[in-house]
Amino acid sequence: MDAGRIDHVLQDAVTSGEVPGVVAVAGNAEGTLYEGAFGRRDISRPEAMTLDTMVWIPSMTKALVSTAAMQLVEQGKVALDQDLGGILPALANPQVLEGWDASGAPRLRPARAPVTLRRLLTHTAGFSYEMWNADIVRYQAQAGIPGIISCEDRALLTPLVADPGTRWEYGINIDYVGKLVEALSGQLLDAYLAEHLFAPLGMTDTTFRIRPDQRPRLAAMHARSAPGGALAPIPFEVPQDPEFHMGGGGLYSMARDYLAFCRMILNRGSLNGTRVLRAETVAQMTQNQMGPLDVTRLLSVQPAATNDAEFFPGMVKKWGFGFMIGTEAVPGRRAANSLTWAGLANTYFWIDPANGIAGVILTQILPFADPAVLRLYDAFETEIYGGADAARTA
Repeated sequence: MDAGRIDHVLQDAVTSGEVPGVVAVAGNAEGTLYEGAFGRRDISRPEAMTLDTMVWIPSMTKALVSTAAMQLVEQGKVALDQDLGGILPALANPQVLEGWDASGAPRLRPARAPVTLRRLLTHTAGFSYEMWNADIVRYQAQAGIPGIISCEDRALLTPLVADPGTRWEYGINIDYVGKLVEALSGQLLDAYLAEHLFAPLGMTDTTFRIRPDQRPRLAAMHARSAPGGALAPIPFEVPQDPEFHMGGGGLYSMARDYLAFCRMILNRGSLNGTRVLRAETVAQMTQNQMGPLDVTRLLSVQPAATNDAEFFPGMVKKWGFGFMIGTEAVPGRRAANSLTWAGLANTYFWIDPANGIAGVILTQILPFADPAVLRLYDAFETEIYGGADAARTA
Protein backbone atom coordinates (compact mmCIF):
# COMPACT_ATOMS: atom_id res chain seq x y z
CA MET A 1 0.00 0.00 0.00
CA ASP A 2 1.35 3.38 -1.06
CA ALA A 3 -0.30 6.23 0.87
CA GLY A 4 0.90 8.78 -1.66
CA ARG A 5 -0.80 6.91 -4.50
CA ILE A 6 -4.02 6.69 -2.51
CA ASP A 7 -3.86 10.43 -1.83
CA HIS A 8 -3.46 11.03 -5.55
CA VAL A 9 -6.47 8.85 -6.45
CA LEU A 10 -8.73 10.67 -3.99
CA GLN A 11 -7.44 14.15 -4.82
CA ASP A 12 -7.81 13.51 -8.53
CA ALA A 13 -11.50 12.68 -8.04
CA VAL A 14 -11.95 16.07 -6.38
CA THR A 15 -9.88 17.97 -8.94
CA SER A 16 -11.83 16.42 -11.82
CA GLY A 17 -15.15 17.39 -10.25
CA GLU A 18 -16.32 13.81 -9.77
CA VAL A 19 -16.86 14.41 -6.04
CA PRO A 20 -16.99 17.64 -4.01
CA GLY A 21 -15.24 16.03 -1.07
CA VAL A 22 -14.30 12.58 0.18
CA VAL A 23 -13.01 10.96 3.35
CA ALA A 24 -11.48 7.48 3.17
CA VAL A 25 -9.93 5.30 5.85
CA ALA A 26 -8.72 1.72 6.09
CA GLY A 27 -7.48 -0.46 8.91
CA ASN A 28 -6.82 -3.91 10.26
CA ALA A 29 -7.41 -5.61 13.59
CA GLU A 30 -4.49 -3.74 15.16
CA GLY A 31 -5.18 -0.20 13.98
CA THR A 32 -5.43 2.30 11.15
CA LEU A 33 -3.61 1.71 7.87
CA TYR A 34 -4.67 4.81 5.96
CA GLU A 35 -6.57 8.08 6.48
CA GLY A 36 -7.25 10.79 3.95
CA ALA A 37 -9.66 13.69 3.42
CA PHE A 38 -9.85 15.79 0.25
CA GLY A 39 -12.03 18.47 -1.26
CA ARG A 40 -14.72 20.52 0.44
CA ARG A 41 -17.65 19.76 2.71
CA ASP A 42 -19.83 21.98 0.56
CA ILE A 43 -18.74 22.62 -3.02
CA SER A 44 -20.09 26.18 -2.79
CA ARG A 45 -18.09 27.04 0.36
CA PRO A 46 -14.40 27.04 1.30
CA GLU A 47 -14.45 24.72 4.34
CA ALA A 48 -12.24 21.69 3.72
CA MET A 49 -13.31 18.08 4.05
CA THR A 50 -11.46 16.76 7.11
CA LEU A 51 -11.08 13.44 8.85
CA ASP A 52 -13.62 14.54 11.48
CA THR A 53 -16.24 15.65 8.95
CA MET A 54 -19.74 14.45 9.85
CA VAL A 55 -21.85 12.77 7.17
CA TRP A 56 -25.18 10.98 6.92
CA ILE A 57 -24.36 7.28 6.62
CA PRO A 58 -27.89 6.00 5.59
CA SER A 59 -27.98 2.22 5.37
CA MET A 60 -24.57 1.80 6.96
CA THR A 61 -26.76 2.31 10.05
CA LYS A 62 -28.17 -1.19 9.46
CA ALA A 63 -25.05 -3.09 10.50
CA LEU A 64 -24.91 -1.14 13.76
CA VAL A 65 -28.56 -1.76 14.63
CA SER A 66 -28.21 -5.41 13.62
CA THR A 67 -25.31 -5.64 16.08
CA ALA A 68 -27.53 -4.24 18.83
CA ALA A 69 -30.17 -6.88 18.09
CA MET A 70 -27.56 -9.63 18.26
CA GLN A 71 -26.49 -8.39 21.69
CA LEU A 72 -30.08 -8.99 22.82
CA VAL A 73 -30.06 -12.45 21.21
CA GLU A 74 -26.94 -13.21 23.26
CA GLN A 75 -28.82 -12.14 26.39
CA GLY A 76 -31.68 -14.52 25.63
CA LYS A 77 -34.21 -11.70 25.23
CA VAL A 78 -35.26 -12.81 21.74
CA ALA A 79 -34.69 -15.82 19.49
CA LEU A 80 -33.78 -15.51 15.86
CA ASP A 81 -36.70 -17.62 14.64
CA GLN A 82 -39.54 -16.65 16.97
CA ASP A 83 -42.66 -14.89 15.70
CA LEU A 84 -42.12 -11.24 16.61
CA GLY A 85 -45.83 -10.45 16.58
CA GLY A 86 -45.98 -11.08 20.31
CA ILE A 87 -43.41 -8.33 20.92
CA LEU A 88 -44.28 -5.84 18.17
CA PRO A 89 -48.05 -5.69 17.53
CA ALA A 90 -47.46 -4.20 14.06
CA LEU A 91 -45.96 -7.56 13.05
CA ALA A 92 -48.70 -9.75 14.57
CA ASN A 93 -50.82 -10.09 11.41
CA PRO A 94 -48.64 -9.18 8.42
CA GLN A 95 -50.41 -8.65 5.12
CA VAL A 96 -48.99 -9.31 1.67
CA LEU A 97 -49.77 -6.97 -1.22
CA GLU A 98 -50.70 -9.23 -4.14
CA GLY A 99 -51.67 -6.55 -6.62
CA TRP A 100 -54.57 -4.27 -7.44
CA ASP A 101 -58.22 -4.97 -8.18
CA ALA A 102 -60.22 -3.60 -11.11
CA SER A 103 -61.04 -0.43 -9.16
CA GLY A 104 -57.37 0.17 -8.37
CA ALA A 105 -57.64 -0.82 -4.71
CA PRO A 106 -54.85 -2.92 -3.19
CA ARG A 107 -55.41 -6.68 -2.88
CA LEU A 108 -54.08 -7.87 0.47
CA ARG A 109 -53.96 -11.31 2.06
CA PRO A 110 -52.49 -12.72 5.30
CA ALA A 111 -48.84 -13.72 5.09
CA ARG A 112 -48.18 -17.45 5.01
CA ALA A 113 -45.28 -17.28 7.48
CA PRO A 114 -44.35 -15.10 10.46
CA VAL A 115 -41.96 -12.19 10.56
CA THR A 116 -38.89 -13.25 12.57
CA LEU A 117 -35.70 -11.52 13.56
CA ARG A 118 -33.69 -13.74 11.21
CA ARG A 119 -35.90 -12.66 8.31
CA LEU A 120 -35.72 -8.99 9.25
CA LEU A 121 -31.93 -9.10 9.58
CA THR A 122 -31.51 -10.81 6.20
CA HIS A 123 -34.12 -8.72 4.31
CA THR A 124 -36.22 -11.80 3.66
CA ALA A 125 -39.26 -10.74 5.74
CA GLY A 126 -41.04 -9.32 2.68
CA PHE A 127 -40.81 -5.60 3.42
CA SER A 128 -39.62 -3.25 0.67
CA TYR A 129 -38.53 0.37 0.13
CA GLU A 130 -40.46 2.87 -1.96
CA MET A 131 -37.38 3.80 -3.99
CA TRP A 132 -37.09 0.24 -5.35
CA ASN A 133 -40.71 -0.89 -5.51
CA ALA A 134 -43.43 0.84 -7.54
CA ASP A 135 -46.22 -1.00 -5.71
CA ILE A 136 -45.08 0.49 -2.42
CA VAL A 137 -45.03 3.97 -3.97
CA ARG A 138 -48.60 3.43 -5.19
CA TYR A 139 -49.73 2.03 -1.82
CA GLN A 140 -48.19 4.95 0.06
CA ALA A 141 -49.97 7.44 -2.21
CA GLN A 142 -53.36 5.75 -1.76
CA ALA A 143 -53.04 5.26 2.00
CA GLY A 144 -51.43 8.63 2.75
CA ILE A 145 -48.28 6.98 4.12
CA PRO A 146 -45.13 9.14 4.10
CA GLY A 147 -41.73 7.99 2.88
CA ILE A 148 -39.40 6.26 5.29
CA ILE A 149 -37.02 9.23 5.62
CA SER A 150 -39.86 11.18 7.24
CA CYS A 151 -39.18 9.09 10.38
CA GLU A 152 -42.92 9.12 11.08
CA ASP A 153 -44.36 5.97 12.62
CA ARG A 154 -46.91 5.80 9.80
CA ALA A 155 -44.05 5.25 7.35
CA LEU A 156 -43.73 1.69 8.67
CA LEU A 157 -47.36 0.79 7.89
CA THR A 158 -46.70 -0.64 4.44
CA PRO A 159 -47.61 -4.25 3.59
CA LEU A 160 -45.22 -7.00 2.65
CA VAL A 161 -44.57 -7.55 -1.04
CA ALA A 162 -43.61 -11.22 -0.59
CA ASP A 163 -44.25 -13.94 1.96
CA PRO A 164 -41.61 -14.03 4.71
CA GLY A 165 -38.76 -16.34 3.85
CA THR A 166 -39.44 -16.54 0.11
CA ARG A 167 -37.08 -13.95 -1.40
CA TRP A 168 -34.59 -11.17 -0.67
CA GLU A 169 -36.40 -7.83 -0.80
CA TYR A 170 -34.49 -4.81 0.46
CA GLY A 171 -36.66 -2.66 2.68
CA ILE A 172 -37.71 -1.28 6.05
CA ASN A 173 -36.74 -4.45 7.92
CA ILE A 174 -34.07 -2.88 10.12
CA ASP A 175 -36.41 -0.06 11.13
CA TYR A 176 -38.49 -2.78 12.76
CA VAL A 177 -35.31 -4.23 14.27
CA GLY A 178 -34.74 -0.83 15.86
CA LYS A 179 -38.28 -0.94 17.26
CA LEU A 180 -37.52 -4.43 18.59
CA VAL A 181 -34.36 -3.24 20.33
CA GLU A 182 -36.40 -0.52 22.04
CA ALA A 183 -39.14 -2.94 23.12
CA LEU A 184 -36.70 -5.47 24.55
CA SER A 185 -34.25 -3.05 26.18
CA GLY A 186 -36.67 -0.43 27.50
CA GLN A 187 -34.45 2.26 25.98
CA LEU A 188 -34.88 4.48 22.95
CA LEU A 189 -32.69 3.29 20.11
CA ASP A 190 -30.30 6.23 20.32
CA ALA A 191 -29.74 5.67 24.03
CA TYR A 192 -29.25 1.93 23.62
CA LEU A 193 -26.71 2.30 20.84
CA ALA A 194 -24.83 5.04 22.67
CA GLU A 195 -24.50 2.96 25.83
CA HIS A 196 -23.97 -0.52 24.47
CA LEU A 197 -22.10 0.03 21.20
CA PHE A 198 -20.85 3.55 20.54
CA ALA A 199 -19.32 4.30 23.96
CA PRO A 200 -17.57 0.91 24.26
CA LEU A 201 -16.08 1.31 20.77
CA GLY A 202 -15.15 4.99 21.18
CA MET A 203 -17.60 6.04 18.43
CA THR A 204 -18.09 9.48 19.94
CA ASP A 205 -19.40 11.13 16.76
CA THR A 206 -22.09 8.65 15.72
CA THR A 207 -25.58 9.90 16.45
CA PHE A 208 -29.15 10.30 15.24
CA ARG A 209 -29.24 13.89 16.46
CA ILE A 210 -26.54 16.28 15.22
CA ARG A 211 -25.03 18.03 18.25
CA PRO A 212 -24.22 21.76 18.18
CA ASP A 213 -20.49 20.99 18.30
CA GLN A 214 -20.86 18.65 15.30
CA ARG A 215 -22.88 20.91 13.04
CA PRO A 216 -19.90 23.05 11.90
CA ARG A 217 -18.24 19.81 10.74
CA LEU A 218 -21.29 18.57 8.80
CA ALA A 219 -20.88 17.99 5.07
CA ALA A 220 -23.61 19.23 2.74
CA MET A 221 -25.61 16.88 0.56
CA HIS A 222 -24.99 17.26 -3.20
CA ALA A 223 -26.79 16.24 -6.37
CA ARG A 224 -25.88 16.26 -10.05
CA SER A 225 -27.63 18.54 -12.53
CA ALA A 226 -28.01 15.46 -14.77
CA PRO A 227 -26.46 11.98 -14.89
CA GLY A 228 -22.72 12.62 -14.96
CA GLY A 229 -23.33 16.37 -14.65
CA ALA A 230 -22.05 19.07 -12.35
CA LEU A 231 -22.58 18.83 -8.61
CA ALA A 232 -24.35 21.39 -6.43
CA PRO A 233 -25.43 21.38 -2.76
CA ILE A 234 -29.07 20.60 -2.00
CA PRO A 235 -31.13 20.99 1.19
CA PHE A 236 -31.24 17.70 3.08
CA GLU A 237 -31.35 16.55 6.68
CA VAL A 238 -32.84 13.57 8.47
CA PRO A 239 -35.51 14.82 10.93
CA GLN A 240 -33.84 15.84 14.16
CA ASP A 241 -36.95 15.32 16.31
CA PRO A 242 -38.28 12.11 14.74
CA GLU A 243 -41.22 10.02 15.85
CA PHE A 244 -38.87 7.03 15.69
CA HIS A 245 -35.15 6.64 15.23
CA MET A 246 -34.69 5.20 11.75
CA GLY A 247 -32.77 2.01 12.47
CA GLY A 248 -32.44 1.38 8.76
CA GLY A 249 -30.74 4.66 7.90
CA GLY A 250 -30.90 7.52 10.38
CA LEU A 251 -27.37 7.84 11.72
CA TYR A 252 -24.75 10.51 11.16
CA SER A 253 -21.13 9.55 11.73
CA MET A 254 -17.54 10.06 10.65
CA ALA A 255 -15.05 7.75 8.99
CA ARG A 256 -12.90 6.99 12.04
CA ASP A 257 -15.96 5.98 14.07
CA TYR A 258 -17.21 3.57 11.43
CA LEU A 259 -13.77 2.08 10.97
CA ALA A 260 -13.75 1.32 14.71
CA PHE A 261 -16.91 -0.74 14.22
CA CYS A 262 -15.37 -2.56 11.24
CA ARG A 263 -12.24 -3.30 13.23
CA MET A 264 -14.40 -4.75 16.03
CA ILE A 265 -15.82 -7.21 13.50
CA LEU A 266 -12.27 -8.09 12.36
CA ASN A 267 -11.41 -8.65 16.04
CA ARG A 268 -14.37 -11.02 16.39
CA GLY A 269 -16.39 -8.85 18.73
CA SER A 270 -13.91 -6.78 20.71
CA LEU A 271 -11.86 -3.63 20.27
CA ASN A 272 -9.07 -2.28 22.45
CA GLY A 273 -9.86 -4.80 25.16
CA THR A 274 -13.62 -4.09 25.24
CA ARG A 275 -15.96 -6.85 24.10
CA VAL A 276 -19.36 -5.95 22.63
CA LEU A 277 -20.19 -9.31 21.00
CA ARG A 278 -19.15 -12.90 21.54
CA ALA A 279 -16.84 -14.33 18.90
CA GLU A 280 -19.43 -16.96 18.01
CA THR A 281 -22.01 -14.20 17.46
CA VAL A 282 -19.71 -12.42 15.02
CA ALA A 283 -19.23 -15.75 13.24
CA GLN A 284 -23.02 -16.00 12.86
CA MET A 285 -23.31 -12.44 11.58
CA THR A 286 -20.65 -12.95 8.94
CA GLN A 287 -22.02 -16.22 7.48
CA ASN A 288 -24.85 -16.83 5.02
CA GLN A 289 -28.11 -16.65 6.97
CA MET A 290 -30.54 -16.65 4.02
CA GLY A 291 -30.04 -20.25 2.88
CA PRO A 292 -30.58 -20.82 -0.84
CA LEU A 293 -31.93 -17.31 -1.45
CA ASP A 294 -29.66 -14.75 -3.14
CA VAL A 295 -29.25 -10.99 -3.03
CA THR A 296 -30.66 -9.52 -6.25
CA ARG A 297 -30.19 -6.33 -8.24
CA LEU A 298 -31.92 -3.17 -6.98
CA LEU A 299 -33.99 -1.56 -9.75
CA SER A 300 -34.80 2.08 -9.15
CA VAL A 301 -38.31 3.53 -9.37
CA GLN A 302 -37.20 6.90 -7.92
CA PRO A 303 -34.24 8.15 -10.01
CA ALA A 304 -33.71 11.21 -7.81
CA ALA A 305 -32.92 8.91 -4.89
CA THR A 306 -31.07 6.04 -6.52
CA ASN A 307 -29.74 4.55 -9.69
CA ASP A 308 -30.12 0.85 -10.38
CA ALA A 309 -27.62 -0.84 -8.12
CA GLU A 310 -25.77 -4.12 -7.90
CA PHE A 311 -22.37 -4.84 -6.41
CA PHE A 312 -20.22 -7.30 -8.40
CA PRO A 313 -22.70 -8.33 -11.13
CA GLY A 314 -22.48 -12.01 -11.92
CA MET A 315 -21.29 -12.96 -8.43
CA VAL A 316 -23.63 -14.82 -6.09
CA LYS A 317 -24.27 -12.61 -3.07
CA LYS A 318 -25.64 -13.73 0.28
CA TRP A 319 -26.68 -11.88 3.44
CA GLY A 320 -25.56 -12.42 7.01
CA PHE A 321 -26.80 -10.36 9.94
CA GLY A 322 -26.03 -6.78 8.94
CA PHE A 323 -23.86 -7.41 5.90
CA MET A 324 -23.94 -8.52 2.29
CA ILE A 325 -21.47 -11.36 1.68
CA GLY A 326 -19.60 -11.71 -1.60
CA THR A 327 -19.05 -15.40 -2.25
CA GLU A 328 -16.07 -14.92 -4.58
CA ALA A 329 -12.75 -13.10 -4.36
CA VAL A 330 -12.33 -9.84 -6.30
CA PRO A 331 -8.93 -10.05 -8.05
CA GLY A 332 -6.43 -7.69 -6.47
CA ARG A 333 -8.93 -6.68 -3.80
CA ARG A 334 -11.13 -8.33 -1.19
CA ALA A 335 -11.21 -12.08 -0.57
CA ALA A 336 -14.18 -14.39 -0.88
CA ASN A 337 -16.72 -14.08 1.94
CA SER A 338 -15.91 -10.43 2.54
CA LEU A 339 -18.65 -8.27 4.02
CA THR A 340 -19.97 -5.02 2.64
CA TRP A 341 -22.83 -2.58 2.33
CA ALA A 342 -23.46 1.08 1.67
CA GLY A 343 -25.62 4.14 2.26
CA LEU A 344 -27.97 6.04 -0.03
CA ALA A 345 -25.73 9.16 0.02
CA ASN A 346 -22.87 7.20 -1.60
CA THR A 347 -21.17 5.99 1.54
CA TYR A 348 -19.51 2.57 1.40
CA PHE A 349 -17.56 0.08 3.52
CA TRP A 350 -16.08 -3.39 3.29
CA ILE A 351 -14.70 -5.86 5.83
CA ASP A 352 -12.38 -8.61 4.61
CA PRO A 353 -11.89 -11.14 7.43
CA ALA A 354 -9.64 -13.41 5.36
CA ASN A 355 -7.06 -10.67 4.73
CA GLY A 356 -7.81 -8.76 7.94
CA ILE A 357 -8.56 -5.47 6.16
CA ALA A 358 -11.49 -3.06 6.33
CA GLY A 359 -12.16 0.22 4.54
CA VAL A 360 -14.65 3.08 4.60
CA ILE A 361 -15.20 5.76 1.95
CA LEU A 362 -17.66 8.60 2.48
CA THR A 363 -19.18 11.20 0.18
CA GLN A 364 -22.51 13.08 0.32
CA ILE A 365 -24.05 12.71 -3.13
CA LEU A 366 -27.49 11.69 -4.40
CA PRO A 367 -28.65 9.58 -6.15
CA PHE A 368 -27.20 6.33 -4.80
CA ALA A 369 -24.78 4.21 -6.83
CA ASP A 370 -23.27 7.26 -8.50
CA PRO A 371 -20.97 5.86 -11.21
CA ALA A 372 -18.13 8.29 -10.43
CA VAL A 373 -18.18 7.40 -6.73
CA LEU A 374 -18.31 3.70 -7.48
CA ARG A 375 -15.22 4.07 -9.68
CA LEU A 376 -13.50 5.94 -6.86
CA TYR A 377 -14.50 3.27 -4.34
CA ASP A 378 -13.03 0.57 -6.59
CA ALA A 379 -9.82 2.56 -7.10
CA PHE A 380 -9.43 3.25 -3.37
CA GLU A 381 -9.86 -0.40 -2.48
CA THR A 382 -7.45 -1.49 -5.21
CA GLU A 383 -4.77 0.85 -3.85
CA ILE A 384 -5.31 -0.37 -0.28
CA TYR A 385 -4.51 -3.90 -1.48
CA GLY A 386 -1.36 -2.82 -3.26
CA GLY A 387 -2.35 -0.81 -6.29
CA ALA A 388 -3.23 -1.39 -9.89
CA ASP A 389 0.00 -3.24 -10.66
CA ALA A 390 -0.72 -5.75 -7.90
CA ALA A 391 -4.30 -6.14 -9.11
CA ARG A 392 -3.11 -6.99 -12.64
CA THR A 393 -0.87 -9.77 -11.36
CA ALA A 394 -3.32 -11.18 -8.80
